[in-house]
Amino acid sequence: MNLSDLQEKDVVNIDDGKKIGNIVDVHIDSNGNMRGIMVEKYRFFFSLFTNHIVEIKWNQIEKIGKDVILVKLE
Repeated sequence: MNLSDLQEKDVVNIDDGKKIGNIVDVHIDSNGNMRGIMVEKYRFFFSLFTNHIVEIKWNQIEKIGKDVILVKLE
């Protein structure tokens, strides 16, 4: 799977079913292991001028489906 494939998927919190946002980048450590995904948080009005990016750790990803990535956030 390519990064471009992941970027097409919505990232959704499995606890409340809300869309978190879309993947803009991945976090790769110095050994080449993927440690997490960088997600631009979905906001309605206030996102016009601000950039809210959150890192979701690889162990927080529950399932990568055809259209959605399900994550468990605390």
